[in-house]
Amino acid sequence: MNTLNSDRVKKGMERAPHRSLMYADGFSDWEIERPWIGVVNAANAIVPGHNNLGALVQAVKSGVYAAGGLPIEFPTIGVCDGIAMNHRGMKYSLPSRELVKDTIEVMTEAHGFDALVMVTNCDKITPGMAMSALALNIPAIILSGGPMLPGVYRGRRADLNGIFEGVGKRIAGEMSDEDMAELEMSVCPTCGSCAGMFTANTMNCVIEALGLALPGNGTIPAVYSHRVRLAKDAGLAIMNLLEKNIKPRDIVTMEAIDNALAVDMALGGSTNTCLHIPAIARHAGLEVPLSHIDEISHRTPHLCSMSPGGRHFIVDLHHAGGIPALMSQLLDGGLVSGGPLTATGRTVAENLERAHVADPEVIRPMSDPVHPEGGLAILYGNIAPMGCVVKQGAVLPEMMRHEGPARVFDGEEAAFKAISGRGIKPGDVVVIVNEGPKGGPGMREMLMPTAALAGLGMDSSVALITDGRFSGASRGASIGHVSPEAASGGPIGLVREGDAIRIDIPGRKIELCVPDGELARRASERKPPLKPAGSPFLERYREFVTSGADGAVFKETR
Repeated sequence: MNTLNSDRVKKGMERAPHRSLMYADGFSDWEIERPWIGVVNAANAIVPGHNNLGALVQAVKSGVYAAGGLPIEFPTIGVCDGIAMNHRGMKYSLPSRELVKDTIEVMTEAHGFDALVMVTNCDKITPGMAMSALALNIPAIILSGGPMLPGVYRGRRADLNGIFEGVGKRIAGEMSDEDMAELEMSVCPTCGSCAGMFTANTMNCVIEALGLALPGNGTIPAVYSHRVRLAKDAGLAIMNLLEKNIKPRDIVTMEAIDNALAVDMALGGSTNTCLHIPAIARHAGLEVPLSHIDEISHRTPHLCSMSPGGRHFIVDLHHAGGIPALMSQLLDGGLVSGGPLTATGRTVAENLERAHVADPEVIRPMSDPVHPEGGLAILYGNIAPMGCVVKQGAVLPEMMRHEGPARVFDGEEAAFKAISGRGIKPGDVVVIVNEGPKGGPGMREMLMPTAALAGLGMDSSVALITDGRFSGASRGASIGHVSPEAASGGPIGLVREGDAIRIDIPGRKIELCVPDGELARRASERKPPLKPAGSPFLERYREFVTSGADGAVFKETR
């Protein structure tokens, strides 16, 4: 065993007071001598994806203890994006990613942990943990709580997106209050991260593909006993990584990032990975520009038709062979590398030796993809010089190219009011400004407007663009992360009611059809507005956060 970080806390005469405090915790001498393994528990009582984390933490601790380590549990925070959606609470979701990272760093450095097992679930917690693992660069494994099973509504499977879109159907008069009550009681039948390929499950799968989690992390359902066995295995595996001195930056190389991006594109994952993967890479000392993500998407076929854009759920992906089966297919096609190390202590290729596709309807063959390109596309143009992101795998064919008049709204609430009031017409392009990292502040997800449009049947005729972002559950021509944002002087802030906007997703273009001279005139007259944040924390966040095109990470201060 290498020299331990915890030795600086527990060894020598001068550390007698420290050992005394450990005795007060109930630890014996022979336990204190063991490697100290921090077990990070994100659990709280409001996030449905966290209901089983307590049992998983105990299983992790059993594995660590059996392998000769001393597991020491500590907490971090976690926001439920679904509950925070469509009100002020969503301003705090993306900023919480940085707090998750920072709290883990504080606890680890203050107490000298030798390695970490991070037990997580849901949108910002998982990437925050990955960022922390890379910043600290001590042996670390991430373990998710697993996905929720889909519900059943009147004989058909359904997930949380169904109830969000149900709001639009209720507005359209297609559902009664009784229908809505039945639906809302049906779509979330178990604990776990919501059942489709939304942001939480996308990130759980991406972290597995990246190599920071064990095989199965992304898809084993939360309620399966296999998830508990995986947790015990994570406890054993962290001791193996510590013994071999394999650290997160040994695992997260550019090859590994490209593997994760290829898996994301094949899955048709959430647009939020365009924030989280660059942010994770930045903490590994690597750069992942949006243009690189688009290159991976161009060459990677979309192989899995997952909710919200398709009919399958995460449990289907699990039974089809999970991420190992998908990666084995991509490896055979030359689209991922077998060389990177992983949390098993073995390479990607070694992990995939026995992987196979059990259901080709769920994981399609390379010769018969859902779409020939990956699930995400990066668009550029005079309205988004630094780029913007669309989940092209969830866009209807008739909306892949669209031109229409802009309907401009300052913030999500104004846009949703217009949509729910039936003020948006077929052909319109809804433009929501001042929802970016600085402008919001906090870059809110906006599932309610996109879901309402889908529920109204307008996802086939109305596009929506914003400097904010969308939930992984959003579908339709929902184009987010427009950069630079309006609050930083971006040209999206120059759009006026009725301006024509042209969208060409296959051509990767988005244009505001206004002469350059007129845009220059508008720019000369504008002072980008900054709405009061209404919170000292959000004001601090606004001060340090960078563009969505850079992953909305904090500016370097050294």
